[in-house]
Amino acid sequence: MVRVFLDANVLFSASNPGSNIERLIQLLTEHGQAVSSDFAIEEARRNITVKRPDWIDGFNTLVQRIETAPSTRFKLPVELTEKDQPILCTAIRAECVYLVTGDKRDFGHLYNTSVGSVRIVDLVGLARVVVEIIDR
Repeated sequence: MVRVFLDANVLFSASNPGSNIERLIQLLTEHGQAVSSDFAIEEARRNITVKRPDWIDGFNTLVQRIETAPSTRFKLPVELTEKDQPILCTAIRAECVYLVTGDKRDFGHLYNTSVGSVRIVDLVGLARVVVEIIDR
């Protein structure tokens, strides 16, 4: 089963009831394993509480469908801001094949590259991955 790590901004967007991103993550959880970290989940929860409190029920439902991995940090062979290092480190430690993030500013230079066993993709990349999983 393909393990896919979801960054906080993906969790935030997938919490919007009826959105395409919510449907994409639903397909992922039906055909693969969605993973996130306690760090990313809490960041998404804070942002939803402040910016979109009406999405909190969608967020709570989403969190129940994904595996939560404990955050970790170790030396990485790539440059990342300090706040983003635990995201990639946890994805690697949780043995995910993909890390999905919409954070182009901090992760954009790593899109479509692999660090360790983890390939960093955006939401379009995730859609391609989900189609491949379903077609298998």
